[in-house]
Amino acid sequence: MLKGILLVFFGACSFGILSTFVKLAYHEGYTLGDVTGAQAFFGAVILWVLFFFQSRTAGYKAKAVPAKTPWWKMIIAGTCTGLVSIFYYQCVKLVPNSVAIILLMQFIWMSILMEYLIFKKKPTGLQFLAILLVLGGTVLASGMVETSIGSMDLKGIGFGLLAALCYAGFLILSGRIGNEYAPLKKSALMITGACILIFIIFPPTFLFNGALGGSLLKWGLIISVFGTVIPPLFYAEGVPRIGTAISSILSAAELPVAVMMAGFVLQEQVSFLRWVGVVVILSAMVLPNLKYLKKGRGLEG
Repeated sequence: MLKGILLVFFGACSFGILSTFVKLAYHEGYTLGDVTGAQAFFGAVILWVLFFFQSRTAGYKAKAVPAKTPWWKMIIAGTCTGLVSIFYYQCVKLVPNSVAIILLMQFIWMSILMEYLIFKKKPTGLQFLAILLVLGGTVLASGMVETSIGSMDLKGIGFGLLAALCYAGFLILSGRIGNEYAPLKKSALMITGACILIFIIFPPTFLFNGALGGSLLKWGLIISVFGTVIPPLFYAEGVPRIGTAISSILSAAELPVAVMMAGFVLQEQVSFLRWVGVVVILSAMVLPNLKYLKKGRGLEG
């Protein structure tokens, strides 16, 4: 059980530090297209290489089952991941890092709403309370109480909310299609879809204009490893060990890690009131899972 807890926790922390590296890449003059393209390209290459070696093992061949979901559907579903990167990294460019991650966390209530509208899955009372806490915590954590709305970049806020919407869509899709694929192959197919979309929107000029000869190679590898390689692999291994309820709680580690990185590495000002907002949002993630914790059902697997 401890191994599963550590895997999910470090997977969430990996997501949390991601935006800090993106911000540092921006500081060195790289563009949105450079950052998103490099992440998707290197992420796809690494995942396909890992899957190639995994597929040659006897253990994989023994467990392999015919896929019911066509590979092209996985590619299309992966475009949601590409949109998350584009919208989120544009948000990071326009607003403080600590605010960007908080906007992304709005996927909590968005995913609940989308499941209700699409699949008629009615939210519980605790989920409704979680939505209210997320909205209230966002007001505090984003600094809206301490600064006027005119001083905030409205485009950045819009891109952050779009990223959250696409992330909610990605979670719903990834949980419902392609579960018969090996985690490595599923991740590789979806990241390939993201890569194709990003290359259509931002032609990959970084591959031949000499940018990789500078520090883009370094940032591309770092961002791809922490954003598209470690989290899906750690989650695929850790979640079955401890269950989805505990995993969703541990995933909340992404938020404080991102805010801490913004404060200590990027030297962004994070006031006490904003930390209160972070705590409120974290509590919103824990509440819907309390029944599993009380009954011990979150520890299956």
